[in-house]
Amino acid sequence: MFYSRRFILYLCSLSILSLYSFGCRRIIKNLLSKPEEEIINPLKFENPYMDGANAIVGIVGGEDIEEMVREAVSILGGMKKIDVKGKSVLVKPNVVTGDPSPTTTNPEVVNAVVRLLYEEGAKEVIVGDMSALMSLTTEKNMRKTGLTKAAQNAGAEVVYFEDYKWYEVKLSDTKYIQNVYVSEWIYKVDRIINLPVIKTHKYATYSICLKNFIGATHLKQRPYIVDNNHWEEVVSEINQAYVPHLNIIDGTTSMIEGGPRKGTAARTNIILASGDRIAADVVGLGIIKSFGKWPRVANEDVWEQKQIKKALELGLGVGLGQIMLRDKALKGHNKDFGDIVNKVKKHIKTV
Repeated sequence: MFYSRRFILYLCSLSILSLYSFGCRRIIKNLLSKPEEEIINPLKFENPYMDGANAIVGIVGGEDIEEMVREAVSILGGMKKIDVKGKSVLVKPNVVTGDPSPTTTNPEVVNAVVRLLYEEGAKEVIVGDMSALMSLTTEKNMRKTGLTKAAQNAGAEVVYFEDYKWYEVKLSDTKYIQNVYVSEWIYKVDRIINLPVIKTHKYATYSICLKNFIGATHLKQRPYIVDNNHWEEVVSEINQAYVPHLNIIDGTTSMIEGGPRKGTAARTNIILASGDRIAADVVGLGIIKSFGKWPRVANEDVWEQKQIKKALELGLGVGLGQIMLRDKALKGHNKDFGDIVNKVKKHIKTV
């Protein structure tokens, strides 16, 4: 059941008062802030992880997280395809609250990705996000979940988007939102690694690659504020504002029912990787669907999900019959890995 816009705004006002009482003046300042005057054209980047017209998605099962991350990226063709050597790289995990994985991205996955980037020659790696309004501050949440420690131990700088500036980005051919305020960090770096977790979501149905970008947008433009009745379409329209260079998806533990904060977790021991947000989301949906626990995914064709359909309309990625799934089972993989992969192939209709 969706809350009314008035009720949402009421909750937001209570949250603001609560935050102020705890001395979080920087959050109040952020809510009242305006974006930089300059309107930036949406970032574009051609996906190098393709096989002809087909987007490659690597799916790796195993026990050693660092090995899984490396293998998932290797299956695609490696980091060299996005040329991170000498570049600044933003790693964008999901830090919606201070709850542990699978509500938020597994700190071990963040650590492994940062380490890999430095080994591939990245000049600097920044890990950043902004939590949901009712869960701020991001600093508190990242410390509580262990994400700050994991990122810093691997040599990354940690930033919290609410502490920085915003740019206004013009969207085109959209219905629900025409301009979006995006964190300056999306434009300050040379490369962006999208690092979501696989999970279900009681308002947006699911949250993987497309939904993860919402953490880089201004609090005043979160989907429930823009149009509470069209969460999923708003998510996809906002994604027109950028293109990540690579998506690495945390499926070490997946949320297969409920969410986004509390839900049924499954130890899936999987890492996905792809240069295409739609392809990665469809495969992630296939994993959720394989468990049959979340009716809004289990009873729906993955290609008919509202986020996917709107993203396809906007040309954000490949469509039906254009996904090439490359799977590999490593030592210690989940005994159900092969079964999950077969179900996913069936659900997504791979080439």
